[in-house]
Parts: sequence; structure tokens; C-alpha cells
Amino acid sequence: MSVPRLEVQELSVRFAGFRALSEVSWSVGAGQILGIIGPNGAGKSTCFNATTNMVRHSGSVLLEGADVTGLPAHRLAARGLHRTFQQNAFFGGISVLENMTGALLASTGTQLAVAVLLPWVEHQRRQAAEARAREILLRFGVPAALHLLLPASLPYGTQRMLSIALAYADGARVLLLDEPAAGLGGPDMERLAAVLAALRAEGLAIVLIEHHMDLVMELADHLVVLDQGQMLAEGPPAVVQNDPRVLEAYLGRAA
Repeated sequence: MSVPRLEVQELSVRFAGFRALSEVSWSVGAGQILGIIGPNGAGKSTCFNATTNMVRHSGSVLLEGADVTGLPAHRLAARGLHRTFQQNAFFGGISVLENMTGALLASTGTQLAVAVLLPWVEHQRRQAAEARAREILLRFGVPAALHLLLPASLPYGTQRMLSIALAYADGARVLLLDEPAAGLGGPDMERLAAVLAALRAEGLAIVLIEHHMDLVMELADHLVVLDQGQMLAEGPPAVVQNDPRVLEAYLGRAA
């Protein structure tokens, strides 16, 4: 049996006297999409924050079999664990292309001595990163005509795709997506679904927090249902969808 790309074991988070997450465990393999669903306040985003060590927690996080529980978020990203947030995340004062190029350059880094003593090497590196940035933006549905605009000038759906592209960057092994379809509909939703399906086909492991149940049921290979910080159910989407506990806690609500 292959080692999961990402595995969390008995994650628990407590804020003062409030237990926000209680012994949550799940895993996702290469070429799989894990969906995490549940009502508002169920602990979904807290689970992501604990997984990426952005909040204090107990439990373990394993990345490709290696225990990374104590690593800070930036070191997790360097090892291929990337994530988005509920709000769009980009630098508003520079162009879309500069945002994407910067994300790629940040993922590789250059030694100061090389940048100072061999400036043509740095120039070539930046040209290569810019070319790669254009490719990624096109792949994520950001057309070339928009690359030189500021991110705030983009249609909302394209802003969402830009945020996912920036999180993906280069070197992603696992991608945690926190409500990527928020505010989307129609063609934007179809574009998102197509991109996620293509990333899965290439072997990326994806963990998806989402309230759009049609999207989750279409894409997820496995579901985890959280309610009040605890795991309520898990399994294939068709099984979870018909679980009476899930219908009571979430799917039966007008959410």
C-alpha cells in the first residue's frame, strides 16, 4: 500500500476553554481529491490551520511519510504543502504577471552572491520565471490580455483562479484549497472543476473545503464531514451523501 501524500493524525485545537477541533484524522494520496465538508463553524479552516502549523495543536502531520508536525508554514511550503485561504491573496500594487513571477522566484531563491556578482544569471532566471508564469496563468484561466493589469481589475472569478495559481506556483505536492468556489457560478465554476480535475490527473493531492455540494460530489474521491470540531462521517461521496447523520447535520440544511 502506497504512503499517503499527506496524513493528519488526531489533530486537536483548543482556543482558551473552547475545543475547536477534536482528534480529527484523514489522509489523501497522489492523484486524489479529499473533500472536507460541514456546517459553518464546524472546524474546517481550523483543520487547515493546524495542518499547516498556523495554530497550536496536538496530533501529528505526515508529509509523504515524514513527520512535519513541528515545521513552520514556510518550510512546509518549501516541501510541497501549499494552501489557499478563504479570501483572495495577492499583492495589489503589482501586476498579475508580476504576482505570478514573484511566487515562482520565491519558490526557488537565489543566493545573494550570485545576484550581485553574476547579474546576467539572475536576469536569465527571471526571464525563465516570467515565461513559466505566463504558462501557469493561462492554464488557470487567466488570459494573456489580463496579465499586465492589477489583480483588483480582474473579474471576481478570475481573481479566485489567480489566488489558486499563486498557491500552486511550482513544486506543489499537496494543495489545500479553502472554499475556492466561494462566489463563483456558471462558467467560472466549470473552469475551476476542469482545472482541479486536470491537477488530480497529473498526480497532485488536493484537499478541498467547500460548501458547493455539486462541485464536491463531482470531484471528491473521499469525503470527511466535520461537525462541531469532530469527525461526523467519512467515506465515498455517494455513501456520505446518504448518511442520516450527515443529512441531519449539514446536507439537509438550507446551506
